[in-house]
Amino acid sequence: MKRIVVGVSGASGVIYAFRILDALSGQVESHLIISNASRTTVALETDFDIKELENKATYVHETANLAAPLSSGSFLTDGMVIIPCSIKSLSAIANSYNENLLIRAADVTLKERRKLVLVVRETPLHTGHLKLMVKVSEIGAIILPPVPAFYHKPRTIDDVINQTIGKILDLFGITHNLFKRWEGPIGL
Repeated sequence: MKRIVVGVSGASGVIYAFRILDALSGQVESHLIISNASRTTVALETDFDIKELENKATYVHETANLAAPLSSGSFLTDGMVIIPCSIKSLSAIANSYNENLLIRAADVTLKERRKLVLVVRETPLHTGHLKLMVKVSEIGAIILPPVPAFYHKPRTIDDVINQTIGKILDLFGITHNLFKRWEGPIGL
C-alpha cells in the first residue's frame, strides 16, 4: 500500500485537503500534518470541525513534533502533497527553514528525491513568489496550483475541485475517476 504525507497550510482552499483525504481513503496510508494557521482556515472556510479533517487520515502528526517519524528519510513514503500550500510554506521549503514538521517533512521528501507536490494557492503572483516556485522546482518539487480546466465541462464546484485532486492522484499513480479525461475534440 502506498504511503503519502498530506500537509495542510493556512492558505485559502482547505476544502482541497478534505477532498484529497477522501480520495486517498482505503487506497493509501495517509499521514496528516495540519499547520496552526490551517486550523483557523478550516473554521473560516468550512462548516467542518478540525476533527473531521483529522478523522479522514490514517495518522495525524502534530506540527510541533519534530521527532515524528516523518522527520527522517528512513521513514519510507511515496511522497508528500501540501494542499493548500501558502506562500509562507513555499518560502520555508525553498529555503530549508525547517521550523515545524510540515516544512521538515517536505524538506525530507526533497532530500530523499521523493515526489513533493505543492498546491500553491495564491493570486496574483509577484516576481518573488515566482522565484520561490522556480527555486523549489529546481530542487525537485512539483508546483500544481488549483487551476481549473473546462474541457470536461464542470457543472459544480465539486467538479472543479475533483479535477485538481485527480491531477494530484495522477502524479502519484493512484487510480481514480474524478474527472473526464481529454480524448480529443469530438464532433469538430
